Amino acid sequence: MAAISLRKVEETAPALVSLYKSAGVSLVKHGLGDQRAAVYLVVDYSGSMKPYYKDGSVQALADRVLGLSAHLDDDGQVPTVFFSTDIDAVETIELAGHQGRIERIVAGLGHMGKTSYHLAMDAVIDHYLDSGAKDPALVVFQTDGGPINKLAAERYLCKAARLPLFWQFIGFGNPSSKQFDFLRKLDDLAVPGKRVVDNAGFFHAGDTPRSVPDDVLYDRLLGEFPQWLRAARAQGICASG
Repeated sequence: MAAISLRKVEETAPALVSLYKSAGVSLVKHGLGDQRAAVYLVVDYSGSMKPYYKDGSVQALADRVLGLSAHLDDDGQVPTVFFSTDIDAVETIELAGHQGRIERIVAGLGHMGKTSYHLAMDAVIDHYLDSGAKDPALVVFQTDGGPINKLAAERYLCKAARLPLFWQFIGFGNPSSKQFDFLRKLDDLAVPGKRVVDNAGFFHAGDTPRSVPDDVLYDRLLGEFPQWLRAARAQGICASG
């Protein structure tokens, strides 16, 4: 059963009803129909991301993540980290008032910098630990390129493998770009040589991420999450469920 009912979504965010329904189908398909999890969104605010903010791609991703989160978490909100060279903002997007939320947040931000994954990861880890959450977390981490400090990003991911956090990276942009080689590397880091469990996935949403069908996007977001849950439970990282 979903954490938030269809009726509640209809009342608070009617524009998200179709996304909510599509997310529910995908969750059941992946054996996650009754799963509870905190959901985070991390979005790249580097300079090359400007077109994706302008054309609504980032807002569309936020809406889709909200539709998914409504099944997994009952608070109706998603903590959202905007990052570039540093942390630009840590905000909350909610079912109520979701439309245009990304644009409103970005309007108050400054210069679009470079790309530091590890700082964004640190912000998520701190938020999760400070929240006192007992459920595992699914972190949707969007970027359009590799980080300026690859070693730090890899170290953070490996250390975070001992926490109940799964990092699902999404690439915006040309799938053949060498910028994404590092994310492929993160996805394939050795277990247990580098990390205790495989705590990350990666997929491309392409040059036009809004054109990815909702059901396809949800299947990709959830594709590796069930395997991680099983592995994390076996290692005592997550409580058995």
